[in-house]
Amino acid sequence: MSLSFVRGVCIATTILVSQFTFAGAGHSGDQGVGQPGHSTPSRTIEVVMHDNYYDVDSLDIKEGETVRFVIKNQGQLVHEFNIGTEKMHAAHEPEMLMMVQHGVLKGSSIDHEAAKSMQATMGHGSHDEPNSLLLEPGKSGEIIWTFPQHAKDEIQFACNVPGHYAAGMVGTVNLVH
Repeated sequence: MSLSFVRGVCIATTILVSQFTFAGAGHSGDQGVGQPGHSTPSRTIEVVMHDNYYDVDSLDIKEGETVRFVIKNQGQLVHEFNIGTEKMHAAHEPEMLMMVQHGVLKGSSIDHEAAKSMQATMGHGSHDEPNSLLLEPGKSGEIIWTFPQHAKDEIQFACNVPGHYAAGMVGTVNLVH
């Protein structure tokens, strides 16, 4: 076997494994954090993102409650609002790093053409998931989310743009009875 053939097989295997690894790592699917809201939200919560922090540290949400989040990015950088557990965020971080490496995330902007290309070749890059918003400065969006009746692990909202979670851009969802 030639060295180029072996390299090709290794690259193909890495891409294939990445697709399966990241399919549920930081994104959709219940995984104990809830699911996309299909009922009328009981209330709207506005969360403002700044450079490496949210305007709230924690949110009190009733078990089973459906909430409409209105997320605004008032920072100078691209930021994410992602609902998950610490483990889910850790698993999602490498995908976000790959988005930087492939030119999708560019500090203060998102290259949507690079995202489409990455999505087509690697199975991720478009960042189109029901529990997550990736917003450029000055942009806003919304998520409608139904939280679980009981959570095995702590639920967080976090920004997984490389370095932002580590810098403290994470908050806690307190499920209350």
